[in-house]
Amino acid sequence: MTTGRQLSTEELEQGLEIILQSPKDEGVLELIVRRPDVDQRESIIEGHLDASEGLVGDNWGSRGNRHMPDGSADPDRQLTIMNVRVVSLVADDPGRRDLAGDQLYIDMDLSSENLPPGTRLAIGEAVIEVTELPHTGCRKFTDRFGSDATVFVNVGMGKTLNLRGINAKVIQSGAIKVGDVARKL
Repeated sequence: MTTGRQLSTEELEQGLEIILQSPKDEGVLELIVRRPDVDQRESIIEGHLDASEGLVGDNWGSRGNRHMPDGSADPDRQLTIMNVRVVSLVADDPGRRDLAGDQLYIDMDLSSENLPPGTRLAIGEAVIEVTELPHTGCRKFTDRFGSDATVFVNVGMGKTLNLRGINAKVIQSGAIKVGDVARKL
């Protein structure tokens, strides 16, 4: 893991203006990260989103979910998406962005107002749908980026804007690649 500086609340708040300028209807997919195993990350240029597997090669399906009655993977948490401007701010180093643990990083306003649950996005050949479940910073996020970053993304305006990101599921399987435009349908 690349170690890095953890920003203070004041430093994080100074970056909010740039985050608020994120595009509303179309945004560029800037980073794709597969998690082949716990605490492993692979930044990839091209990937495949599959309606039953999520991001092919990611451990979403095998990892399961403690919130599901049978411990299986939660289909409404198949993908996690984070605004690339937010992760760039909290990571404070491009080499640390993948540590956030999300699969897709898009330059787009992910707020509930802009992308309410049920909103569909076309990315490359695939179509995904925003799901209802909240996505929040966890212990690992705090360990990597600091408690100030966790509060910044999870509380108040950060929560309203979904700065920690959103959950989604794959509706139409297809290839995706860095540089693809994600657009609201």
